[in-house]
Amino acid sequence: MEESAIIIENLTKKFEDKTAVEDLSLQVSKGELFGLLGPNGAGKTTAINILCGLIKPTSGTAKIYGYDVQKDAQKVKELIGVCIQETAIYPYLTGVENLALFGNLYAMNKKTIKERSNMLLTKMGLTEDAKRITAKYSGGMKRRLSLALALIHDPQIAFLDEPTVAMDPQSRHAVWDFIKEQKTKGKTIILTTHYMEEAEELCDRIGIIDHGKLIALGTPKELIAKNQVKNLEEVFIQLTGRNMREEL
Repeated sequence: MEESAIIIENLTKKFEDKTAVEDLSLQVSKGELFGLLGPNGAGKTTAINILCGLIKPTSGTAKIYGYDVQKDAQKVKELIGVCIQETAIYPYLTGVENLALFGNLYAMNKKTIKERSNMLLTKMGLTEDAKRITAKYSGGMKRRLSLALALIHDPQIAFLDEPTVAMDPQSRHAVWDFIKEQKTKGKTIILTTHYMEEAEELCDRIGIIDHGKLIALGTPKELIAKNQVKNLEEVFIQLTGRNMREEL
């Protein structure tokens, strides 16, 4: 059996007005590219926030590489990189300055920061704009820089929450290639996306959640075959009763 990077057991998160995650149990193997799909409000972001130590679960446990996300929060944060939906950049710093700032927060040395920054800027197609103030970046450029910031410290696990939103097709495919490259290096990736073709192209396995519950789990091919449909988008519509894009 493959070694697990993430183990979630009976995870529940209740807010005053709703239960965002309900009795979620899931394992993700080391080196796996796992897609977590569901409509807006289904519980995806809440689950990721718990795994990243940003919020506490009401009950249940979650471990990353054997470390409890609550009890061993500092160690977990050293292992993960997070690209959230909101662009986490400082608008009056340049692209290079943003990367240097994040690298310093991870106590990286200057040489490594420079090498990683140059590589990431090249991969994200931002080399020509590296010394521009990021307030002047387009939405797609900000998303690409956010992805670079999440990976500056070369984390073992990357949580990518809608990483290609606002990107043109060329940029999206460049990011797909980069994500695939990270997987070949043994990185574990958790991906959320509203683009079904993106999930089909990238993910080893997919979990679909709705109303905080896991309602389907398997490879894209398995889910398509089991539900007797043509593609992953039809799987989603059949299981949740609505089109992913209707929720945007």
